[in-house]
Order: sequence, then structure tokens, then C-alpha cells
Amino acid sequence: MYEVRLSNQNTNMSNSSHVAVLAFPFGTHAAPLLNLVRRLAASAPFLTFSFFSTSKSITSIFSGSKSTTDDEFGTIIKAYTVSDGMPEGFSGNIHESVDIFLKSTPENFEKAMEEAELEIGMKISCLLTDAFLWFACDLAEKRGVAWIPYWTAASCSLSVHMHTDLIRSKVVDHSQKTEKTLEFLPGLEAIHINDLPEEVLLKNTESSLNNLLHNMGLKLPRATAVVLNSFEEMDPSITNDLKTNLKKVLNVGPSTTLLSANSMSSSSSGDQNECLKWLENQNPASVIYISFGTITTPPPNEMVALTEALETIKVPFLWSLRDHANKLLSDGFLDRTSKYGKFVSWAPQLQILAHSSVGAFVTHCGWNSILESISFGVPMICRPYFGDQKLNSRMVDGVWRIGIRIEGGIFTKDGTINAINLVLSGNRGKEIRENVKRLKEKALDAIKPDGSSTRNFEALLKLITSPS
Repeated sequence: MYEVRLSNQNTNMSNSSHVAVLAFPFGTHAAPLLNLVRRLAASAPFLTFSFFSTSKSITSIFSGSKSTTDDEFGTIIKAYTVSDGMPEGFSGNIHESVDIFLKSTPENFEKAMEEAELEIGMKISCLLTDAFLWFACDLAEKRGVAWIPYWTAASCSLSVHMHTDLIRSKVVDHSQKTEKTLEFLPGLEAIHINDLPEEVLLKNTESSLNNLLHNMGLKLPRATAVVLNSFEEMDPSITNDLKTNLKKVLNVGPSTTLLSANSMSSSSSGDQNECLKWLENQNPASVIYISFGTITTPPPNEMVALTEALETIKVPFLWSLRDHANKLLSDGFLDRTSKYGKFVSWAPQLQILAHSSVGAFVTHCGWNSILESISFGVPMICRPYFGDQKLNSRMVDGVWRIGIRIEGGIFTKDGTINAINLVLSGNRGKEIRENVKRLKEKALDAIKPDGSSTRNFEALLKLITSPS
């Protein structure tokens, strides 16, 4: 068991509710859920939170937190390990791991929840879960408690999963899907069929992930409320449509990014690779920051194209590239670009995006990266790979107009040069910078004391503290 200790702002109140937090332990799902729980715990320290995930997930997201060793504060979040179902010595890929884990649920969560109730001496009064864990709907109903799922991605992707059956009925032959758009879905009129995650279109019942997402879309209307890490002003048409299909929709984001933006921009703590020091020597809005998240690495031919483009135009760049991917760089590239480029195996992304010298973010279009880019007003150059990334990138380019998608969907030398030049200069680049600045201001307004996300967060607190 791991513990996170947070400041107890109301020590006179006794524990009145026991909230079970069920995480999906793959990708970047668990960390945003824990961030939400920390916000709730800081606002209502009289609550007890039990956080359930696999051992690997818990070790990853709880380690390194200064709060874990601060005995000065009262413990209000406890983490419990659930079985991942993996046989000893298992060395399969991520898809096989997800399949095995899902076959272990919900029994693994039920067992851990019972143990937590016995240890804490309080019955669970609410289930706050990753939205992927649709079976929590049945667990909550069996226990007679509220189910509040948290959708950690964008509202546009939630909408397509909610409307999966409608989309499938409209797209009979998804092999001929190139230019057809979702003109029948509010807020998604610019989305092409081929932008959708394949799980929306494929009716393969043998795929655990397909079934998971489809079942989630069917179960969410029974949730007490659905929480999103976004803000209403970002996609008002989609939000209004979701509200017609769900009992309650609570956009409470962007989560913690904006709240600490000012302090991060001037802090170098945790910057072992001296990224911020390097950025200080660059001109304003001149640097291309490149990062494809913790999972994705471009294929070899695209790495060649990207490096050739950077070397040709000699634009300053900061590239967060994991050590094992360095072998994909051409011989001598690091030395030839050392005067204007910097490679690191890990970068403090929030601090980098907050820095005034960063002019564009080359990204895979994961939702966390998009929100962080908006939060600091940085235009994006999008090269999506899987899942909801293509959908997100279409929204970035065609709806919000705060970035562009790489021409043809893959890195080529000429396409990359054109994209960088377009974003950093010219009329289109100016328009993109103005658009992302306006969206940043809307995000800031949403988290003000009277903002939409603040009001929604207060509504979430009320649901959790008075779940009946």
C-alpha cells in the first residue's frame, strides 16, 4: 500500500465518505485520474480516497511525489494494488497486456475494494473511475452508490464513442470512408470518417478494446455524472449534445496546468537536462519543441525525413527522444546540429511549453499534450498515430485552427519544412497563434472563481460528499 499525504484544510471534520477510485492502468490514464483525486482531496480533506490500480501503475504515478514522505500532513489518499492478471514471466505487448488485464476484471477490483473497506472500517460510498471501466456501473448499482466516470480524453472522442451505433449505421462500408464527414453529429461536422478510432467502425467482438469502448458508450448514460478534463467553451456544441445523452456532464479542466503556469515558467526544478537554461539563449517564439509522448516513436523513414528537414532549415529545436530511439538518427546528425538543436531523453514539458522561446510543438496529439499546448498558447504541428490522435489532430487543424496536420499524415522532408515555416511565420501562422491565444484565455476564464470549470468542480465535490 502506498500513501499520498496532502494538507488537511479542515481537520475538525471527521471522515464522512469513502470514495473508491478505480484506474485504468495503461498509457497515460491513471495519472490524470490521480491528479483529479488530489484536487478533490485538497478541497475536501475530510473525505477518504482509496486508489485502486496495478502495482506497476501505482509505482509509476505515486513515486517521486514529495507528498509521499511528508509526515506533517494527514493521509487522505491510500493506494491499493489490484491484480493485473499477468502470468509470471509474461513478456507480451501492450495489447496483450490490456486483454489479460480486462479478463481479470471486475473480480480483481472487487477483492481489493473489500480489503480497503475492512482496513479503513468504512463502506465505500462512491465509485470514481476511469470511464474505460464500464463494469463499474454494475458494481455501483449493486452497492447502491454513485458511479462517476472520468473521461481523460477530449469531448470529441467521447462523443464518437457515445454515438458508435449511429456512426456504424451511417457508415455501412467503412473501407470507402476517405472524404465522408460526420455532418450528422453536433460539433463534429468537419471530422472525416477516416479520422475516427478504428474501434468505432470495426464490429470485431473478438477485440477486448473494441468491446470495452462500445460497452462504455452504452453504460455512460446510467452514470451519476460524467467528468471530463476539458472546459465547456472549447466545444460548446459537443458539450450540449453530451448533456442531452447523459444525466450530468462536468467539464473540470484543464486540470492543474493553468493553475501553476506562472510558477513553472520561472522554475528550473526537476530540469536535470538543463532544457530551460538552453531555452534562455534562444529568441522568442523561435524554438520547435518535439515530443511524441511516452509510447510513440516515428518509424525510421519518418525519422530520416524529420531530421533532414531540421538540418535543412536550421531552426532551433528541442527534442525529447528516448535513448533507445537515438539509433534511428543518421550518423553525425547530433554533431552537425549541436549549435542549434538539443536532444534529451526526458524533458519538463510543462515548463518548456510555458517558456517564451517556444514557437511550436511537434506532437502526436495525445489529449494531455494538446491541453498543455493550449494552456500555454503554443501552436501545434500534428503527426497522429493511433487511437483518438487522428480525431484530435483534425480538431486542432480544422475546427479550433490552433495548429496544422502534417501534409499526407506522415513526415516527409518537404512537408515538414513547409509545416514549420507555415507555423512560425506568414499569415496562416499568425492566425494560428491568435487562435491558440484566444483559446488559452477561454481556458483561463474557465478556472476562475466564477468560471465554468470551477462551478463544475464544485458540483462534482457536492456529488461525492453527498452521494445519496
